[in-house]
Amino acid sequence: MRASSSSPTRGAGVTVLAVAVAALILLPLVVIAAQAMSLGWDTASAFLFRPRIAELLRHTGALMVVCIPATLLIGVGAAWLVERTDLPLPGVWRTLLLAPLAVPAFVSAYAWISVRPDLAGFSGAALVATMAYFPFVFLPTAAMLRVLDGSDENIARSLGASRRTAVLRTVLPRLRPAICGGGLIVALHLLAEYGVLEMMRYQTFTTAILQQYAVGFSDGQGSLLATVLLLLCVLVLTAEVILRGRARVARVGGGTPERPERIPLGKWMIPAILALTAVVALAVVVPVALVVKWFVASIDQNVVAWGDLLRVTGTSLGLAVAGGVAAVLAAIPAAWLLSRRRSFVSMLLERVTFVASALPGVVVALALVTLTVRWADWLYQSTAVLVSAYVILFLPRAVVTLRSGFAAAPPELSEASRSLGVGGRGTFARVVLPLALPAFLTGFVLVALAVATELTATLLLAPTGTRTLALAFWGASDELDYVRAAPYAVMMIALSAPLTLLLRRQLRGSGSRVSKKEQV
Repeated sequence: MRASSSSPTRGAGVTVLAVAVAALILLPLVVIAAQAMSLGWDTASAFLFRPRIAELLRHTGALMVVCIPATLLIGVGAAWLVERTDLPLPGVWRTLLLAPLAVPAFVSAYAWISVRPDLAGFSGAALVATMAYFPFVFLPTAAMLRVLDGSDENIARSLGASRRTAVLRTVLPRLRPAICGGGLIVALHLLAEYGVLEMMRYQTFTTAILQQYAVGFSDGQGSLLATVLLLLCVLVLTAEVILRGRARVARVGGGTPERPERIPLGKWMIPAILALTAVVALAVVVPVALVVKWFVASIDQNVVAWGDLLRVTGTSLGLAVAGGVAAVLAAIPAAWLLSRRRSFVSMLLERVTFVASALPGVVVALALVTLTVRWADWLYQSTAVLVSAYVILFLPRAVVTLRSGFAAAPPELSEASRSLGVGGRGTFARVVLPLALPAFLTGFVLVALAVATELTATLLLAPTGTRTLALAFWGASDELDYVRAAPYAVMMIALSAPLTLLLRRQLRGSGSRVSKKEQV
């Protein structure tokens, strides 16, 4: 009776905490919208309906029109070759095709532009963005291919359909959520990207907002640009929902899923290997080799400030730990509700939480600057505000992992613990936490590694005198001092490499088990 009577109170408390976190997520939207509306329609329309805004729209649209199909083609094609054909050494290819995630996109742009200044502009921006972002399509598509039941495809073949027809009718429709999800991530990254586009001298809304901030210090015109960027994010999110559809793609019924047989490449084996080799070379080998080249030059010229490098690395690690811990703690209420209380409220909180993934760092930073300057100047350029920005930006990464972790701790175990007289906190610490601990660690690592290489929000919000690896690298590369920038680039790659290993491990494990949720 004690456990059941306290359950509503606990549920209400968790809901209140989840609503508070959702309010923090929505805060940048409210601030930016209020700032933009304060200018009035006449001023806003005069600013927005200008040739400059149309040019930014064309640039942003052109980048998305080229990069999204290119990343889909490379990501889906590579996933198919690795998971469904007799390509040799598939495990090695999985690691190599995820390796671009270990090289921050703006570091890759620095490597290319340092030896090919003629790449500046649209072509260079499209090349770097495509090579940096295709793993976001490859990862979910490959994971889906590893767990799909091959019985439908085999049945289609037994009824006389060709292999191509069977794949198009039974496999491709079930890949749609993974493909649309990957395309959504790529689109949102393109809208939020700053470092690559600024380095390639290709102007979009994100770069224009930073420039407007520099000359106007977070005035209403910068908020208007941010509002347009947010509207583009909403359009992208809406398009993804429509394209994804509501058709069920999971396996229904009991029994053991059938593993589809791998397709022999035959005469296409050599072209497939060459194509994947070219992708890995452009996305990983060339950027890393160029970064190492400049790093060796910095050692030869004795320009590496080892003390400063260690201090900056320590600062980056400190912020990464703070951001990771804060995001995991903030994600607990929403993740708990989603795993224990699937309701309209919990689903709404989930949607609000995931709005963060559509907020470019510059928009979040601009809103927090406006908020602190006007109503809490004592918080301006403080570490607390910077960590809050990290939580807003990267909270979805923690929510997703914690939700799966809580699902690994069945509610029946918690009820059994309470029936034995253990309180709510004791049950959480002794029953739930040990089972969910791997998910907590995964969520922390994902957020911490994202924080370690974050640029735009840190650029605007970092306390005076605070330098991270990303800021130190950006300051040197912005002055075209490629030799001095190289040590910071090498260190960022070294910190990002564990993310690739983590994702590689998750992808490898996805093929060995299919959860009951996926089978129902």
